[in-house]
Amino acid sequence: MKNLSHRLVARAGAGERLDDADALALADAPDLPPLLTAAAARRDAAHGRLVSYSPKVFIPLTHLCRDTCRYCTFARTPRAGEAAYLSVDQAVAIAEAGAAAGCHEALFTLGDAPEKRWRAARDGLAALGHETTLDYLAHVAREVHARTGLLPHLNPGVMGAREIAALREVSVSMGLMLESTSQRLCEKGGPHHGCPDKAPAVRLATLHAAGEQAVPFTSGILIGIGETRRERVEALLALRALHEAHGHLQEVIVQNFRAKPDTAMAGAAEPDLGDHLWSIAIARLVLPPEVSVQAPPNLNPGALDRLLAAGINDFGGVSPVTRDHVNPEAPWPAVAALSAACEAADKALVPRLGIYPRWLAEPRRWLAKSMRTPALTRSDARGFAREDGWLAGDARTAVPAGPAPAMRTGAALSAMLDAAEAGERLDESSLTRLLDARGGEMAAVLASADRLRARVNGDTVGYVVTRNINYTNLCYFGCRFCAFSKGRRNADLRGQPYDLSLEEIGRRSAEAWARGATEVCLQGGIHPDYSGETYVEILRAVKAAAPDIHVHAFSPLEVWQGAASLGMPLADFLAVLRDEGLGSLPGTAAEVLDDAVRAVLCPDKIGTAQWLEVMETAHGLGLRSTATMMFGHVDTPDAWARHLLAIRDLAARTGGFTEFVPLPYVHMESPLFRQGRSRKGPTWRESLLVHAVARLALHPHVTNVQASWVKMGPDGVKACLHAGANDAGGTLMNESITRAAGAAFGEEMPAAAMEALIRAAGRTPRQRGTFYDAVPAERSAAAFAAAPLSPPEQTPARRAPRASRAPLVRFGSAP
Repeated sequence: MKNLSHRLVARAGAGERLDDADALALADAPDLPPLLTAAAARRDAAHGRLVSYSPKVFIPLTHLCRDTCRYCTFARTPRAGEAAYLSVDQAVAIAEAGAAAGCHEALFTLGDAPEKRWRAARDGLAALGHETTLDYLAHVAREVHARTGLLPHLNPGVMGAREIAALREVSVSMGLMLESTSQRLCEKGGPHHGCPDKAPAVRLATLHAAGEQAVPFTSGILIGIGETRRERVEALLALRALHEAHGHLQEVIVQNFRAKPDTAMAGAAEPDLGDHLWSIAIARLVLPPEVSVQAPPNLNPGALDRLLAAGINDFGGVSPVTRDHVNPEAPWPAVAALSAACEAADKALVPRLGIYPRWLAEPRRWLAKSMRTPALTRSDARGFAREDGWLAGDARTAVPAGPAPAMRTGAALSAMLDAAEAGERLDESSLTRLLDARGGEMAAVLASADRLRARVNGDTVGYVVTRNINYTNLCYFGCRFCAFSKGRRNADLRGQPYDLSLEEIGRRSAEAWARGATEVCLQGGIHPDYSGETYVEILRAVKAAAPDIHVHAFSPLEVWQGAASLGMPLADFLAVLRDEGLGSLPGTAAEVLDDAVRAVLCPDKIGTAQWLEVMETAHGLGLRSTATMMFGHVDTPDAWARHLLAIRDLAARTGGFTEFVPLPYVHMESPLFRQGRSRKGPTWRESLLVHAVARLALHPHVTNVQASWVKMGPDGVKACLHAGANDAGGTLMNESITRAAGAAFGEEMPAAAMEALIRAAGRTPRQRGTFYDAVPAERSAAAFAAAPLSPPEQTPARRAPRASRAPLVRFGSAP
């Protein structure tokens, strides 16, 4: 039997699903060390290094309950002069304290259907204008969310389909502890005797109904109340069957019984730590790998390391402002203690939301429409909780403090950083690991990128005096993130439709030269009347007005559309543009070079292969370009890694990229965000890491990394200059695309302000040309003596007669 148990444990630890009979045989597995080893391996394969917890407040809506569990101190009988329920204002006040302390979740705890037993409950509900506890719960949860922004997680007890449907509209998840499937515990003398809501069949029915309605759900077992080890496994198998049918179990709590004074089980023996660890490990080996296994850290505060060793990947809810109302005698451990335990176990502690990342990744399936945007706006790229309030392009949000010092960096991460600094090509999984870095590991990644920057670029930081000329904001493509272009989907956004005259383009070019510019950057929407000839005319207008200015123009989308509209091969069209004065290409329209992401962001735009083809063709003709990545919307670090590798590989072939420019997504006016389909930009951690990892991933083929001041803000740029960036970009003059998305920064940072910013970061400023070359002294003098910009004239858009229009060039189809 012992050999059989060891074989079963090894199979489960390797990721195999044990059938019910084999899982039940684990009840006889007596040896704890092999169980722990296998459980930890199974956990690591599914969840990696991250261990989560939920910063939350506990809102005890009512302590009344119709059940009389023999171990419970949460449920109380009615007390004279005490309200049966919290008022809305009381619940909101608790939630406000949690929101101020950085919580994301409002956990509502309550007893089962107290109105079915207690007159005080019925009277209390009547005074509040409700018939049932669950109706009142829905009302309070809605108010708490509306007034504080916290995401409700509800523990309503036993429910029917109608109640589940109503509560789903006001929450991101719900929970009901199964505790046990042993009917024996409901018999006379058992802990659940006289508790109608603790009947296993009743609780399983609620769990099943929640699965049918796609509610992200929490359940769990309570050990040490008289059940056998086999009965624990039976309960876990029941939960497994429910999850395999519906996919809705986010987490299973393995909670150890604690004897409490003034209860019928005050003298009962508590399970020892070994028994608790055994149960955690069995849960991990029996349950599907994606289901999180949780153990409350306040019930074993001195054994956090042992809980981690047993296979948990979640510590549950930890509140900075409210106690554990179910176990009031057990205070929460400090988050710093949880983090230290994780660090010692080579794990990283991460805050999460009430809905776990796997479920948040499919918001249309798992969340009511009313809860999708609130959940997405609180999430990072992995679906965990945002760690700070910083937002790209928002001057009101402060730059957070730097990451924790690198206390300990594992051998694997150190080897990746050493290889990157040596110029080796890291694979996708390695880059993803760097992009996912947190805490001390993040500090190590930033330090490595900064070392490499110092070696390659020294302490000089470049900037270019340039003018942006966005010649039209009309566009017939349906990019769902774009707040700049005017089309049928976004006519309500800021600004009127315009299409600059050639005279106005020329005037702006001449003014830019007079103000010290060495470059104009030309981009616009894809106007339905534009053809390749339009782009040629724009070039001629610029060069006629400012013959010596460098023309940095036309994204790969514009190039492809222009070539296709004339029926010309890419190379031929690019050669025409070059001969008419085009000096280099901006690497925009890339967004993220991952076609699964592009299918959401810009389904009718050119794809990854087409973008790369334009760039490779241009480089082959001697036209160099920048490369960009707009990140922080519906993407993940895996997609960022693929994007960086695509840029590196092309750069290794052509040497044509002058710089890489990370562009954090500015969400405020983006249609995608307004529709509740994207996050609100990257977090501060993610933004710094993209700059740092770009430096490491692209070395030695792309030697410049630029920080965008219109996205990152001045303080953000200073931080990026210590995280691998060596360039502050352009002075811009009339930058409008980012402003249209809602950014507060812009529209110009004059040369004097740019140099002051760079010096404030401890670096030496250097005005440069497009190719990082020196600029004549007279250009610099003109930039520092520049007169104020003349008011731009936005030529109203006009449409050509329909009969004269060329057929529109399409690349995909927007559903």
